[in-house]
Amino acid sequence: MNNLINIIFGMKVRQARLETNLTLSEFANQCELSPSYVTEIEKGRKYPRADKIMRMAEVLDKPYDELVSITLSPSMTYLSTTLKSMTFQRFPFEEFGLELGDLVTLLTREPEKASALLHAMLEIGRRYGLHEEDFLRAALRSYQEIHENYFQELEDAAQAFIGKLGEKYGLLADPPASRKALEAILHNEYNYEIDLDIIHNRPALTKYRAVFFEGKQPRLLINSALSERQIKFILAREVGYQHLKLKERSFASTPDQINSFQQILNDFKAAYFGGALLMPRPHMLSDLQHFFEQTTWTPHLMLAMLDKYHVTPEMLFYRFSELIPQFFGVKLHFLRFHHRENSGTYQLIKQLNMNQLIVPSGIGLLEHYCRRWLSVRLLQELEGAAEVPTASDQPHVGVQLSEFMESQDRFLCLGFSRELSLSPGVTSSVIVGFRVEPDLKNTIRFAQDPAIPRVIINETCERCPLTAEQCRERAVEPTILWEQQKERDRKLALMEIQNQQ
Repeated sequence: MNNLINIIFGMKVRQARLETNLTLSEFANQCELSPSYVTEIEKGRKYPRADKIMRMAEVLDKPYDELVSITLSPSMTYLSTTLKSMTFQRFPFEEFGLELGDLVTLLTREPEKASALLHAMLEIGRRYGLHEEDFLRAALRSYQEIHENYFQELEDAAQAFIGKLGEKYGLLADPPASRKALEAILHNEYNYEIDLDIIHNRPALTKYRAVFFEGKQPRLLINSALSERQIKFILAREVGYQHLKLKERSFASTPDQINSFQQILNDFKAAYFGGALLMPRPHMLSDLQHFFEQTTWTPHLMLAMLDKYHVTPEMLFYRFSELIPQFFGVKLHFLRFHHRENSGTYQLIKQLNMNQLIVPSGIGLLEHYCRRWLSVRLLQELEGAAEVPTASDQPHVGVQLSEFMESQDRFLCLGFSRELSLSPGVTSSVIVGFRVEPDLKNTIRFAQDPAIPRVIINETCERCPLTAEQCRERAVEPTILWEQQKERDRKLALMEIQNQQ
């Protein structure tokens, strides 16, 4: 709250100074303060004593009470509401190289326009049912994307951990790290108690993958319905929390509540560490190099990596997203979709977009994703299979060269689909896609394999110009495209009338 008071006070001082046409130096001189100190006040970093505020009020010709009040003018109501919101106060501006003081400077240049803009953003958030955690998760995703999802300090931490305890627990052997080794590390190094029965025996808790209780002897409850590979990741991630000394964290997976950006950032760091522990960088880079050197599409090599590291498709592809842009110079996108059996709907659950893929998304989206996307096709193929594999069976695998109809942007997409362990009747697909540039074939040699299906795709059925005869996969009519055409016809008619005058 003190920080908020400082910010609002600084905004009022700066706005009043600008209204009186005083430069910062002139104002500081008349108040008998240093320009640097006034800068600190206006940026919300300092709050002066009462006698200094009195002098500032005199120079600005403002009542003392008006200057110190945290109430803003009616025209800036939404600016005030935003500043007071927990979302604003918890947003990680510093992670993007900003300070709250920098925002204060921007907001006070055109405060009424800034207030109107923030009002519009709040209305958009309400319209689409966005919550604080949605903004924080979006901030984390942006944070990952601007760093191309590669974090050297976390890679170094994982390698150092393997070097320190590798011989003792068998981590230096050819991967993967065994579940037994991870349990021993948590028991011996961090005094953990691990339980696989409590969640299973309490139906109210079965939605959780894991629950953590801190204390002198930390307790980790794991849902025994998870696959062996998922349990290993939970253990590896828990090692990450402890080794990286991450205190602010989620205590349940998936978390019921997000209290701060630091919480989800720490969750991400622990998960990143866990992935690097299970899939060490030197081994992964060697396997990726071998995979990319193949001149033909070889799905068995992707399946072999799943088995070698004993991980799920999502874990493997997420590791791809961390290493490939950094070490192979190829940007990619990662998408995860869910589909409930016989529902006809496909929901985008997670994404990382590092190559400008057009992905229509958002809670308010009611459109139908193009059924020709590999993400959707793999789910349809899985649903249509005579025998749907269980979570322990080999996942369905596929490849596709996708070309957007209008932009002609092309992406080489690789994907898996499988059933979910804790959600009966729900299947999941994960894909990574690489933008097809002239030099992609030099890095991923099988990109030119003529056996890879070439498919024309679009964003959503509602926006697609293909006729029903041209696209048998269409889910609904192109209603948005029709409205856009009507709008163009209206504009053309108006132009014709104008030209006749």
